[in-house]
Amino acid sequence: VRLVESGGGLVQAGDSLRLSCAASGITFSINAMGWYRQAPGNQRELVATITSGGSSTNYADSVKGRFTISRDAAKNTMYLQMNSLKAEDTAVYYCNVRLRHLLWEYDYWGQGTQVTVSS
Repeated sequence: VRLVESGGGLVQAGDSLRLSCAASGITFSINAMGWYRQAPGNQRELVATITSGGSSTNYADSVKGRFTISRDAAKNTMYLQMNSLKAEDTAVYYCNVRLRHLLWEYDYWGQGTQVTVSS
């Protein structure tokens, strides 16, 4: 399984960014996909998740109303639209996919993409 994030960068507070996560090599069923982030000195935290069919999403309270997670199954790509960015959104953003095979679940991670928001 290979996950490749893109779309990070340096922006000013109030700006928008769209992150992409292209997945390949997936042979098992997808339970869910998600975005996580880790700021310096902090633990990795959940940003948003989406079920395999895209029917259900979940967001951290800190990003509700500003971020939108979506998925294009045909392209095997997941997106995170980030609006009204704040300095506290600065972090490395990681793509995650949770696969299911029989009774087991497997987590895979991308290499991360840096998002820096200047105030």
